[in-house]
Amino acid sequence: MALKVAIVGRPNVGKSTLFNRLVGKRLALVDDRPGVTRDRRYADGNIGDMDLTLIDTAGYEDVTDDSLESRMREQTEAALEDGDLILFMMDAREGVTSLDKIFADRLRKQHKPVILLANKSESRESGGGIGEAYSLGFGEPVAISAEHGEGMADLYAAMAAASADIFVEEVDEPDKPIRIAIIGRPNAGKSTLINRLIGEDRMLTGPEAGITRDSISVDWEYEGQNIRLVDTAGMRRKARVQEKLEKLSVADTIRAITFAEVVVLVMDKDDAFDTQDLQLADLVEREGRALVYVAAKWDLETEPQSKLAKLTQMAEDKLPQLKGSPFVALSSHSGRGVERLMPAVLQAHATWSVKVKTKDLNTWLAMATQRHPPPAVDGKRIKPKYMAQTKARPPTFVLMASRAEAMPEQYKRYLVNNLRESFDLPGTPIRLIVKSGSENPYAPGGSKSGPERYKGDAKTAPRKVIRKAEREEMLSNLPGKALEQKKAGKTKLRPLAGLKASASKKAGSSVAVQKGARGGARQVSRSGRVRTGQKHPPKK
Repeated sequence: MALKVAIVGRPNVGKSTLFNRLVGKRLALVDDRPGVTRDRRYADGNIGDMDLTLIDTAGYEDVTDDSLESRMREQTEAALEDGDLILFMMDAREGVTSLDKIFADRLRKQHKPVILLANKSESRESGGGIGEAYSLGFGEPVAISAEHGEGMADLYAAMAAASADIFVEEVDEPDKPIRIAIIGRPNAGKSTLINRLIGEDRMLTGPEAGITRDSISVDWEYEGQNIRLVDTAGMRRKARVQEKLEKLSVADTIRAITFAEVVVLVMDKDDAFDTQDLQLADLVEREGRALVYVAAKWDLETEPQSKLAKLTQMAEDKLPQLKGSPFVALSSHSGRGVERLMPAVLQAHATWSVKVKTKDLNTWLAMATQRHPPPAVDGKRIKPKYMAQTKARPPTFVLMASRAEAMPEQYKRYLVNNLRESFDLPGTPIRLIVKSGSENPYAPGGSKSGPERYKGDAKTAPRKVIRKAEREEMLSNLPGKALEQKKAGKTKLRPLAGLKASASKKAGSSVAVQKGARGGARQVSRSGRVRTGQKHPPKK
């Protein structure tokens, strides 16, 4: 097991910046304003060859009332109790303040090794503050710059010396947990739901909207199954998000959805499935994650049965692409109905991870296409060939068909809905990819056609192609009458000699002579028939 290190200090001294540097990722939100961090966050990190479990805390405030700052102070004290080694940070530019002295008196009662860090010591202005740090009574301060990475070697040496007498228990690596993200609008009860599930006040809660800013992960075990719950910041409509800090919180929430396996959408029962809830559910479907609906504050409902039926029907109508998603009505404050949430989440995760046999898929495909054949597009039928599942999480299927690019979207929706109903896949996103059949690999130019065979030299000379300029030159060399006939493209028929002129005039047409097979002339009648010979031979 790694050494647990708690990073504490007053607000805006650079605790989250050092946390991100030791973790190696930008997990914690960082901003110039004080009081950005509110909950305590755990993450694995290292410095040199030392494995660490780092705890980022909120800035210490010396208040004990019911305000938000007082609840943040309670989270910091919980981190002090959980940590094995404490890193006490101060601002070297501002020097020692009264709040630093109050917090130093609080740390002396912990009976744990404390390392004093003088942050922001990269400039000349920090020299006086480093000298004042000796008055806190924690020995020589370690001058560092969390933003620029200066002084990390001195920090490693100080941590190695301070942790020499700390016993770190070796434990086996836990199995990979199921990642569950809790999302919703501000003040919907997400943090209260997590506290109710794990049975302790782990997350900071209160009547104020927008308390949670970071995406905080909590490891938990439910009936022998490792669970990682991720509490996220509330997401308002994009038009209302103006501040930079809220934009960072929304980006952190979207990142939590991307890396989650099951997403729990928490909604207020009186305002469920409004525009923002529908957009969040559609985002979950596009990311390909399993979804569970939760209607919170259910203990205030006077007609629970009719209200639940109405909300379930609303989910079916407004989100048909997630038809059949589990719907749980509960109250995080009183605990009513909370026991039904985790079975629904595990069932959604099992459906999301399902794998269907190829034989069953093709049997189903034959029945589905026989019941409703694909439509004919541009007078040509689309013929589905076979189907297979390429991956799970979410279930992704590939359909091989002729003219795949012409398959209408409504027929794809029919296949997805029938697939969801036939194989009992409620609520989970389904991906259907339609591809055309592969071409013949042995055809010329195919992948297996091989090199072209040598057919030898041509036995006959190629036909000479006469260009337009050469043709005009040849025509110019012809005599006048032949040139006219060549340009006209037809020969003039000669009248047959020996016929009376009066007969041709009466008929209104002339009798023509055509050339026979042996070069002789053949008589042609007025009707167009060729006269092959006379009826009686001539007299001698």
